[in-house]
Amino acid sequence: MTKADMVNRMARDAKVTKRAAEAALDSALKGIKDSLKKGKKVTLVGFGSFGIGRRKARTGRNPQTGRPIKIPAARVVRFRPGAALKKAVK
Repeated sequence: MTKADMVNRMARDAKVTKRAAEAALDSALKGIKDSLKKGKKVTLVGFGSFGIGRRKARTGRNPQTGRPIKIPAARVVRFRPGAALKKAVK
């Protein structure tokens, strides 16, 4: 499902214009992104939780040359599905 598909579905289900549905979706996604940037966890009951994890620095290999390279530490987004989402997907 693309963002356009999601906007169309939201507009149809909520009986609002596509412009209003897109604004609502953009606002929700921005809220999630801003919270994660601040290091805060985002929980959507029944859907799942978004959080920030840390990945340690490590040594990898360049696939073309086989030489070792240093991969720096990074913050990564983690998602843990909720019970209702797990059940729906089964």
